[in-house]
Amino acid sequence: MTGRAVAPLVLATLVIVAAQAAWGQDVEAGREKAAPCQACHGPNGNSTVPLFPILAGQTARYLYLQLRDYQEGRRQDPLMDPFAASLSRQDALDLAAFFAAQKPLATAFNPDPQKAARGEKKAAETLCTMCHLKQFMGQNEIPRVAGQHYEYIVKQMRDFKSGTRTNDAGNMASVSKTLSEEDVDDLGHYLAGLY
Repeated sequence: MTGRAVAPLVLATLVIVAAQAAWGQDVEAGREKAAPCQACHGPNGNSTVPLFPILAGQTARYLYLQLRDYQEGRRQDPLMDPFAASLSRQDALDLAAFFAAQKPLATAFNPDPQKAARGEKKAAETLCTMCHLKQFMGQNEIPRVAGQHYEYIVKQMRDFKSGTRTNDAGNMASVSKTLSEEDVDDLGHYLAGLY
């Protein structure tokens, strides 16, 4: 690698380390605290159960905010509520840092090419990348949805559409309400197929 190619990688690493230090996150402490999470979210946050999200590679800020939302009742799940309630702020920060630092693995989902193509068109039409960014990698409190389980993606869009899930700034609820069931299915195929 040339010096020009290495410089951006070094800068990106320094930014990540500085951000973690500013938040007081400890990846190694998070690794130890993540042991109970493996039952649902798999080793290193790579869930193999399609209704449980892949946490590996998710943005640390998003993960932390979701844990906080479970603690404060803004997001609800019978499995997550009691687990999140037991976490200190530092626990949540450390878990978020740990899972964000893990490499997401590809799922076994095989998207339908026609549905994925329609989903890509719908994603462009509804301006999804304005928040989720190019390639749907997420940013800050906006989640990475690329390569997430199809079933999980579809469930979350349906929950936002129905008002069952409300813990966002309103963007997902308003966009989801414009989607037909076919749109939701197509978007699920498109997003789950990205890796």
